[in-house]
Amino acid sequence: MEFRTATLTHLPAIVRLLADDEMGATRERFIDPLPNEYVEAFAKIEQQIGNSIIIALDNNEVIGCLQLTIIPGIARQGTTRGQIEGVRIDRNYRGQGVGESLFQFAIHEAKSMGCELIQLTTDKKRKDAHRFYERLGFVASHDGMKLALSN
Repeated sequence: MEFRTATLTHLPAIVRLLADDEMGATRERFIDPLPNEYVEAFAKIEQQIGNSIIIALDNNEVIGCLQLTIIPGIARQGTTRGQIEGVRIDRNYRGQGVGESLFQFAIHEAKSMGCELIQLTTDKKRKDAHRFYERLGFVASHDGMKLALSN
């Protein structure tokens, strides 16, 4: 297994992972060809310094992904933080340590970019994910809120 920053060639596999669960199935559109919105979003991520999709590969097959965004801040005496979102592990690889290894890689990357804190968002309905994050040492210390800006 190896970890690296995703390229455009990995995008269909990433969208497949995002769509392959009960919540993603209603939010994502994994079709061929991929809708242009995904390609445009990926291009924006690649252009933004400190923003990347990290993938886990097994024999060149994408088996996991997450988005890591580095956020410089003023709060906490100028603390830089890493934001993790869009975490998915292929259902055939769950329970085999892929997620934990992917997180350890992402945390190492965040530290190397000066982060002193890692934060993540997770849907309240994802109870298994909550247990996984807590096992990794994450603490549910804040409540998050969202405001949808589209119709």
